Amino acid sequence: MNKMNPVAHFELPGEDMERMRKFYEDTFGWETNQLGKDMGEYVVVHTTETDKNEMVKTPGTINGGFYKKTSDVLSQYPSVVIMVDEIQEAMKKVKESGGQVIGGQKKDGTPDEIPGVGLFASIIDTEGNRISILQPRKV
Repeated sequence: MNKMNPVAHFELPGEDMERMRKFYEDTFGWETNQLGKDMGEYVVVHTTETDKNEMVKTPGTINGGFYKKTSDVLSQYPSVVIMVDEIQEAMKKVKESGGQVIGGQKKDGTPDEIPGVGLFASIIDTEGNRISILQPRKV
C-alpha cells in the first residue's frame, strides 16, 4: 500500500484581502498575517494554535491562507495543499497518473521554494481540480 500524504493546508481566494481577513477573524477567531508584495500579498491563516515551528499542536487540524483572485479560472476556487516527502517524485507521479504540473515550477523544472516553509508546486488532477503539493523544509 502506498504511503498516505495528508492534507496540510487550505487556500481560499478573495477579491478584498482586508475584508476577507476581517470576516474570518471576526466570525471564527482566526489569526491572519498579511505578507508583502514579495510574497504575492498572500495572507497566512492560523485556525489553530501552533508550536515554535509553526506546526499545529492539535492533531487533525490545519491552517491555511488567502490569495488574490485573478481572471484565471483556476484562481477562483478553494484549494488544498497535500504534504509530500519528495516533491520531484510527487510531480512525476502526478504526470504518470494523468494529471498536470501547472505552477510553482521554474523553467528548469524545479518547484518554487517558499522561504522557511518548503518546496511548492500546483497541479491539476484528472478532474480539473487545482491542488498543490508541498515538501516541508527539513528542520
